Amino acid sequence: MRISQLSAASGVPIPTIKYYLREGLLQPGEQTAATRAEYGEAHLRRLRLIRALLEVGRVPVTAIRQIIAAVEDETMPVHEMLGTAHYALATPVEAAADDDRHREALALVDALIGELGWQVTPEAPTRAELAQVLVRLDRLGRPASVEKLRPYAEHVARFAREREMDSVSGPREAAVESLVVGTVLYGKVLDVLRRIAHESESARRHTSGHPAAPAG
Repeated sequence: MRISQLSAASGVPIPTIKYYLREGLLQPGEQTAATRAEYGEAHLRRLRLIRALLEVGRVPVTAIRQIIAAVEDETMPVHEMLGTAHYALATPVEAAADDDRHREALALVDALIGELGWQVTPEAPTRAELAQVLVRLDRLGRPASVEKLRPYAEHVARFAREREMDSVSGPREAAVESLVVGTVLYGKVLDVLRRIAHESESARRHTSGHPAAPAG
């Protein structure tokens, strides 16, 4: 297909496709004339991956290059490739104003990981990300503990094992795309469903009939 057809099939504007080509995010098409190239299904798959990373994951272009390099490196194990994408999705952690409190929170995170037998590398940015949340909880007078965190952790572990990771399969690009979309969008779904459940449970506990809508 020509670049115009690639644009129509992918929904990505031609100038954007040309930008991805210049940045090396998208492989060049097969040159058929001085000003014409042909593109195929592999280019469509790559565009889907790039859009998922940019639009869903909000991953910067520099990190996308690293992810694509991991996807293209067939010698890299799948777990390491997926880890590259997962780490790119991590929320940057602010510099710790209270280093002692942050270290205590990080120790709590590691204790939870160890108790559950999870396989997580010391370099995982999610460790520091969770520790930062625990520091904020502590500052609000709601300190966490392994006992408080365990039910949440066991729930998400079961969900990841039985529901989510099965969809992260297939070709390397498709697996990374599924990971990004599942992590970001279904993470949002879980958050919204929890708030809906809170409203329903509040109604069950505090009202005798169908509750009126809150004042807006």
